[in-house]
Formats: sequence, structure tokens, C-alpha cells
Amino acid sequence: MTLIQSISGIRGTLGGKPGEALTPVDIVQLCSAFGMWLKGRNPDGPIAVVVGRDARTSGMMVSQLVLGTLQAIGLDVIDAGLATTPTVAMGVSFRKAAGGVVITASHNPKNWNALKFMNEKGEIVTANQGCEIQAFMAPEKLHFSPVDKIGNYQLDETLLEMHIEKILALPAVDAEAIAAAGFTVAVDGVNSVGGIAMPLLLQFLGVKKIVEVFCEPDGLFPHNPEPLPENLGELSQAVIQHNAHLGFAVDPDVDRLAIISEDGEFFGEEYTLVAASDHVLEQTPGPTVSNLSSTQALKEITLKRGHQYFSSAVGEVNVVEVMKQCGAVIGGEGNGGVIYPPLHYGRDALLGAALFLTSLAKSGISCTALRKRFPEYYMSKNKVELPSDTDMQEILEKVAAKYHKQTVDRTDGIKVWFDREWVHLRRSNTEPIIRIYAESDHQVKADNLAEKIKVDIREFLKGDPVD
Repeated sequence: MTLIQSISGIRGTLGGKPGEALTPVDIVQLCSAFGMWLKGRNPDGPIAVVVGRDARTSGMMVSQLVLGTLQAIGLDVIDAGLATTPTVAMGVSFRKAAGGVVITASHNPKNWNALKFMNEKGEIVTANQGCEIQAFMAPEKLHFSPVDKIGNYQLDETLLEMHIEKILALPAVDAEAIAAAGFTVAVDGVNSVGGIAMPLLLQFLGVKKIVEVFCEPDGLFPHNPEPLPENLGELSQAVIQHNAHLGFAVDPDVDRLAIISEDGEFFGEEYTLVAASDHVLEQTPGPTVSNLSSTQALKEITLKRGHQYFSSAVGEVNVVEVMKQCGAVIGGEGNGGVIYPPLHYGRDALLGAALFLTSLAKSGISCTALRKRFPEYYMSKNKVELPSDTDMQEILEKVAAKYHKQTVDRTDGIKVWFDREWVHLRRSNTEPIIRIYAESDHQVKADNLAEKIKVDIREFLKGDPVD
């Protein structure tokens, strides 16, 4: 059983003892702290919170606990029901709520669930805000409302259409061009809320034919829910079988977008953001941002257009922080997460799909032809499991020392640049693992670079000196 508490919320496996897994006790305790934090920030009330969930089978149970706890604290709750993470984010702003809660374990398997907390901007709470929430965790900090002051309940299932209407209103999205292109699009909704949201978006955009694959929102994931090539075989087959122009795959809460080209091949999750950014930069000059583990292709296309590129630590909150600092016109992460400030500061697969289809429609070319417009890079993603007593920071420092003649970035772990290749090492906060990401202009070279670093780490563990 696993329970992982982070600054922005909590996630874990269902069943077990409080403090060791995600149980009703843990859910109520953390939601109570979140509610107290919101009351402290809004002393004049009334206070409303938007709550939404993905379709996993434990979602209804967790939702009832969350809604009831927030009402018991004295907050009004707006229940969005089955809703994507970006829809809840948009709903917070649209309903002028004080915050939001998304019940989703994202790409984790069905035995997991999680709570993500949002502030009044509909953004994932910052590190400082997370610390403030955790300060209310102690029982003596909690205060529940008497019966005549408990919060009200309201069901609002209109937020998805509001979200889609806001997307269609963006100048960077051209529904007329998409409709005129006569696209056939296959969709893998992994039997979660993407099975509702993505087909509805495509209908609004005027897509000619929609082929639904695993779009029944019953929470019974038909494959590993992370939208990676090895999990999207059925979508690839559907694209080919139906002669579709492309396929879209999303994770259970619809903040990550993967694309399958017309030949059934993976467009590349790293290139979802690259393609969307290239389209936006054609119309809106300005900086772009991605995290340190994302492809350098975004940097290249940004610099080629004469604009600035910035990198951030891994994590949506960190990307958003840098985007605000530099005034980025678009940003995101290489896992298929697109963040577009004119809509909201959060990863949004529906937005990414609308931007991509607009770009494809206006270019008049195929997905494979569009992909060839961008610099060609390949990623190798690895991890090294270490003895439990290993000083992981010491290992990272030894890597940095060995390659001190190269450019070393310490923003988040250690990133070492080798001309047009790089390797990024990050330590896990919950287990003795160092994650290794490497990128080069050929898959073999990326794999070799990652293996080289793994050999270095094994030598450091044996006590071999740094060269």
C-alpha cells in the first residue's frame, strides 16, 4: 500500500491503514485542512469550491467524502461530476470560486486515486500555499460548522461546454478551417472523462467523423492509462482501419495529449507541445517555456523565430511560475501537456487538440509531413534503483564533478549538456531511485548516453574515484 503526500495534494492506493494508503481518514483530514485554508483566505465568505473527478471506479466514493467534508467545514460546493482537470480549473474562474479539488490519479492504475488542490485562479496550489494547507493538518487547527452553517451543494454539469466554448473563442483556434478540412479523427479516452470531453470538443470543431476507442467512462481502463506508444496499439489500428487523418489519446484526467499520425505511428509525446507552440508562434511572438526533461526541439523552433526560450524545474507549477516571469505565450511539458495563458495556466489536452487541428487544417499537409518540419530528437528515459542507504545527492554531485567541463544546470537535479545532447538526472523523493533522461539526434546515441551515466553511477557506488 502506498500514500504519497505532496505540496499540491495527496495520492495513493486504495485500501489499507490510515497514513499508509489512501483511506477515508486521510481524505477527510487533508480536505479539512484545505477547507480551513480557504476560509482563512476568505474571512468574509461565502466561499465556494468546484469539485470534479475522473471516471475511475473509486471516484464516486472519494467525491462523496470530499464534498461532505468541505460542506462540514462550512463551504459551498459546486459538483462538476465527471470532469477533466482543465475543466475544473476553468470552472473555478468561471464560477468565481475560492478554489477547486480534482479527484484523479492521472495516469496511475485503477487502484490509485488522488486529490489535486487548486487556488482561486484555478491553478494548482504553489509550494508556499501547499505548506500553508499542511499547517492545518493538526486536529486542533480544525473547526467544523454547526448544522445551520454547513455549506450548500449544487450540481453543475455545464462546465465542460463552457470550457469548450472558451477554447473555440480563442483566435488561435479556427473551427471553420477544421470543419472545411473534413477530418476523420480517432479518439482513445481510456474509458474515463476523455471519452466524454474529446468527442464533444471534436463535434464543436466540426470534425467530419469521430471514431471512438475506449470512450465509455466506466473507469475500467482497458490498458495502462498513460498515453505512451506501447499502450496505444488499439488506437493505431483504428486510425489505419478507418483511414483516419490522425488519432488523439489522453490520460484519465485529460491534461496530457498524445497523437497518432495517419500511418498509425506515434507522433511523439514530446512533439505535442512543439507542434502547438509552432502554431502559436506563427501568430503571437514571444517566449516559450518547457521543463528541463522536455525536448530541446521547442528551444530550437523558438530561437529560429527570433524569440526567447526558458526552462523550468519539472512539474506544472514550476513551468507556470517561469511562464509568468518571462511572459511566455505558450509553454508546457514534454509529456503532452500544453499550457496556453489566453485560456488558463494549466495543462489542457482539449486545448492542445484544438491548436493541433487548426495547425494541421491550415497547413494542408498530413501529420507525418507536419512532424518532419520539426528538429528530429530522440529521448531515452531510464531509472537506476539504488541501495536504500545511498546518499542520492552525493551521487548527483559526483556526476556533476565528473562532467564539470560541460555546461551543468542545477535548477532541478543535475542536467549536463554535451553540445546537442543532454542528460538530466533527478532523484525520487519517495524511493531510492535516480531517474535519467537523455536526448540526442538518434535513438541509439540517446540510449548510449543514458547507459554511460548509469555506468558512472555504478562506479560511484563501488567507491571508484571521479576522473
